Amino acid sequence: MAVRISNAARSAAADAIVDLIDAGSGAGTLKIYTGSQPAGPATAPSGTLLGTLTMSDPAYGAASNGVAAASAITGDTSADATGTAGWARISDSDGTAIIDMSVTATGGGGDLTLDSVSIVAGGAINVTSLPVTMPAS
Repeated sequence: MAVRISNAARSAAADAIVDLIDAGSGAGTLKIYTGSQPAGPATAPSGTLLGTLTMSDPAYGAASNGVAAASAITGDTSADATGTAGWARISDSDGTAIIDMSVTATGGGGDLTLDSVSIVAGGAINVTSLPVTMPAS
């Protein structure tokens, strides 16, 4: 049998996760990297850092039906390097890694969607969607 959880439990789990992003003294960060995602947030980042975006504080609103929508995310107006975005990491303001995720262009189905995954040094990086979703099963 599959495990199935209520919408209230899904939302509580999503809220607990995104609340970790707000730990520390300021806003969390979203870092975009090239290459493949590492084993998890406790693993050192791999790939080239393309850019760093600043989350709002608080980073997310309250979850509904297991989905927390991101508050405004300040785009990076001057990317650090040129490359193809492959994955991203969200950390709290103290640098503690909370979530690693896949990255695609809008419509690509990634956990994080950008207006483009082709990043050019000195160019802009903008988020189009960054929900945190807890599945029902």
